[in-house]
Amino acid sequence: MRYLVMEPLLPSPAFTLQFGNFQFALLVLSTVFIAAAGYIINDYFDTRTDLINKPDRVVVGIRIGRRMAMILHAVFNVIGVGIGIYLSFYIGMPSLSLVFFLAAGLLWFYSTSYKRQFLLGNLSVAILTGLVPLMVLLFELPLLNREYGPVMIRYGSNFNYMVAWVGGFSFFAFLTTLLREILKDAEDFEGDRAYGMKTLPIVLGIFWTRVIVLALIAFTVTLLIYLLVKYIFFSVPQHDYISLVYFTLFLIIPLLVLALLVILAGSKKGFHRASIMIKWIMLAGILYSGVVFYLIRFKYG
Repeated sequence: MRYLVMEPLLPSPAFTLQFGNFQFALLVLSTVFIAAAGYIINDYFDTRTDLINKPDRVVVGIRIGRRMAMILHAVFNVIGVGIGIYLSFYIGMPSLSLVFFLAAGLLWFYSTSYKRQFLLGNLSVAILTGLVPLMVLLFELPLLNREYGPVMIRYGSNFNYMVAWVGGFSFFAFLTTLLREILKDAEDFEGDRAYGMKTLPIVLGIFWTRVIVLALIAFTVTLLIYLLVKYIFFSVPQHDYISLVYFTLFLIIPLLVLALLVILAGSKKGFHRASIMIKWIMLAGILYSGVVFYLIRFKYG
């Protein structure tokens, strides 16, 4: 988001990103530490169900002791949140520290409670994933407005277009993560049911889970086509055929294939294939940022 989307979208070569590269590296590090702490605590509380759903991938209690896992969870959270607090004060917005506390807390409650409840766990992870691209914006935009705000106002402009672009990536991350979480629940149906969880497939059944997933896929495809037609393909002097081809080959067609996999999935193995497919689609969505960079810098810049 920083180097392939936000930087090339700056209105002039005279404009530069104000959040330093070192501070940005710290922001990435903070995100990684908090996410790692979330993975550890999730594995800690999921040991019993994982022994049924994916016994060959259990780490906590087998490769790493449970006590050590809790220590690592605490240390990683302290480092991640501590860096976040420093960065929030660095840009003069201490209130942003709350984002790091909320992320760490939400990951804890997800592992201990939310993931066992109907849709709450799925939405929690999807929101946190969608927040990741926005973090770059949250820490960069205040500094850009502080440095260039008067100039932008003088020319009747603002940085809202940057918010729209990063927000688009963020919403795509939210939708595809929500899809992946529901598919994972369908894949782990047996183990989750054995331990009394209330995930969407257990509460509504596989049939309605399949219907909801297909509806989310249809919504995502419709949204991609709408964005492509209204804001990308016709938004430049020459039609943006590069984005058209990319969206079609790497996003829309794979989503339609995903829909077919979901329709045909009748077992854990079938839903596992769909879960892998959505990961590739998520990756393709992120990599579109490279296309954005090329188009702005070398084709339409």
